[in-house]
Amino acid sequence: MTPIHRCPWPGDNQLMIVYHDTEWGVPLHDDRKLFEFIVLDGAQAGLAWQTIINKREGYRKAFNDFDAEKIAQYTENEVERLMNDSGIVRHRLKINGTISNAQKFLEIQEKHGSFDGYIWKFTDGETIQNRFRTLSEVPATTKESDAMSKELKKFGFKFVGSTICYAFMQAAGMVNDHLVDCFRYDEVTRAE
Repeated sequence: MTPIHRCPWPGDNQLMIVYHDTEWGVPLHDDRKLFEFIVLDGAQAGLAWQTIINKREGYRKAFNDFDAEKIAQYTENEVERLMNDSGIVRHRLKINGTISNAQKFLEIQEKHGSFDGYIWKFTDGETIQNRFRTLSEVPATTKESDAMSKELKKFGFKFVGSTICYAFMQAAGMVNDHLVDCFRYDEVTRAE
């Protein structure tokens, strides 16, 4: 049996491998999942992605399975509950940012019909097909993530710097950053 060749970043963490092999880079158009990725990528700020993947189920439980309408209504009582929840990153600014981002997310849905229709405009509705051979070639930011960050910040979003926006774009399949020799590269290209 020939071994599978994948991007090196998941390492040997099974949750990271499953995420890489089934979700990362697949073009995503479901508003709730897009909101989940915005929350998780914002939570990652200053941390390793593995930390967030390991706490992903905790986030789902703590944040009503990423239901933006419920999260947008959270009060200070919910913030205190979340500050005591070891299943998530207990960082007050990130928790408050998630609540604020849920409110802004709903505003975008109201204004644009869907978050999906709004966010994909930054890549003209298409996945940018990169052809990187090594992780060192993969950028931390691009002109598209710069534009997304600037507009989301103007809208009032928190934890949406250009690096976070680029990570979101990778997760949501707005860019295909699987390395060309990864078994997922062609599969994700065909998924578009």
